Amino acid sequence: MKLAFILLIATVSSELDINLPADLLSDLVERSEDNELAYSLAEGEEEEEPYKYVINYEGTIDDFSGINASYGKCGKEIEQLDVSKMKAPHQIRLSYTGKATEMAITWTTNDTTEHEQVNYGLMMTELNYTSTSISHQYKWRFNETSKEWYYTSGFIHEALMINLIPGRIHYYQIESNGMKSEIIKFVAAPEEGSDIPVSFLHVGDVGTFGTSVMVTNDMMKRMEVKQFHGMIHCGDISYANKYDGERPMDAKNKTFAEQKVWDTWGQMVEPVGSKMAYMAVPGNHELDIWDSTNENGTIYAKRFIMPGNERYFSFAVGMVHFVAVSTDESIDAESTQGQWFKNILTEVNENRDKWPWLVVFQHRPIYNSNKIHGNWTGKNTPQYSGPDLPPFKGWKDQYEALLVEHGVDIVLNGHVHHYERTWPVRNRVETVKSYKNVKYPVHITCGNGGKSLYRFVPKTDYEDSYNETLPLFVAARSNRLWGHCELEFYNRTTVKHAMYVMGEDTPREEHVAVITKSSGSMPACFFNLYLVAVMIFVMI
Repeated sequence: MKLAFILLIATVSSELDINLPADLLSDLVERSEDNELAYSLAEGEEEEEPYKYVINYEGTIDDFSGINASYGKCGKEIEQLDVSKMKAPHQIRLSYTGKATEMAITWTTNDTTEHEQVNYGLMMTELNYTSTSISHQYKWRFNETSKEWYYTSGFIHEALMINLIPGRIHYYQIESNGMKSEIIKFVAAPEEGSDIPVSFLHVGDVGTFGTSVMVTNDMMKRMEVKQFHGMIHCGDISYANKYDGERPMDAKNKTFAEQKVWDTWGQMVEPVGSKMAYMAVPGNHELDIWDSTNENGTIYAKRFIMPGNERYFSFAVGMVHFVAVSTDESIDAESTQGQWFKNILTEVNENRDKWPWLVVFQHRPIYNSNKIHGNWTGKNTPQYSGPDLPPFKGWKDQYEALLVEHGVDIVLNGHVHHYERTWPVRNRVETVKSYKNVKYPVHITCGNGGKSLYRFVPKTDYEDSYNETLPLFVAARSNRLWGHCELEFYNRTTVKHAMYVMGEDTPREEHVAVITKSSGSMPACFFNLYLVAVMIFVMI
């Protein structure tokens, strides 16, 4: 994880104060020659009307521009946030670090002082722990004509809350830029291996469209009736690479991502991300040189705090171990990611008594019945309009074998803008049409989080993106509905999956699956060793 914190060890009963030296903090922020902060008012300048930015979470399709549900079109982006005018802490988002006693936090302001911190504790009235943040800022796309930067970010603050009590509700309040946030509640991750039920939201391919807002609002309503431990976002996060459907260009016709879209997305998901760990993995619109309009993962890294190298990583929440992989790089046995992936799967399986559930999440799915994108094999399909790049290795011939061999239970995906759930499957045709005592992975794509749906094949006369013949591996699918997904791990043998259609309070029957596994089940790699041991014993 990229964060570097200076921590003072403290007992639970005492006040914890995590402070960075003033001279170090001053080096992290940009100041003018007279030591005034970047956005201070000039002498004699009148203070303007306070900037207000409001997102219409209760809006319907008719309240947003350009949505066409019949054709799956998400319409225009919502009004974009001006980060230079946002003094108060905003874009607040939590994330897991891999330790149940920790929670990372990020927020943004238009300025900074030497007093930037988050106060937290077990009671709203006793926020006795304090963590000081580090702050950074970035600039994007220099204009050679005006000699100015096209975009300057707000000050992005990062802090680490430690000494949390696993499974307990905590409260926090941010003090930053001379202002305070409201007091916000979250629940720390349950102790690793505990039998406490675990609940997660998951989405993919969201953006900042009216449909994105409505899906987010549905999740906010679910949070009013249920406590979730976290959110999984399977890539293609803000769609900053395009704005109003166009790829922004500078005077030299070089494309560049519209960075204010990142700010808008960050503010849009704050009601979710400020109350639970928001765990994201990058998609092609964050990493691919063409699809990200030259971001190449750099902006994702500046705005997110994930464990490990942030592109692929793992973390545990109670009885569930989550593993994130990056589909925009190789995963074969010779690659860095491939070696790491096999090692982490082996480690989890050596402790399967602690983590009976093993969930992998990624962007591109290896099982997909939609004509658009196809099944991910490491090589872009013909719809891709960028440069012809060499394929990423391992996805076609090694990846699925690792999933099956190590007993991965569920694989979460995005990328394809529809909803799809497979039966337990391996090798494309070996399908078991039952969710009882599953032996093979179940693949779930929830890529209908806001961006336009893959209802029709591009450049055709409205050809349906689904073939009439349903592939053997498909249990449920829809290319006509936006929505979000949920996972609820009841115990060590049962998990419930549901997809909530945008605007609906309860999931439809066809979008619900209860998956069970035998309490004595073991991954294929260990089962094979068991069989060998039995054979040797019989021979003796």
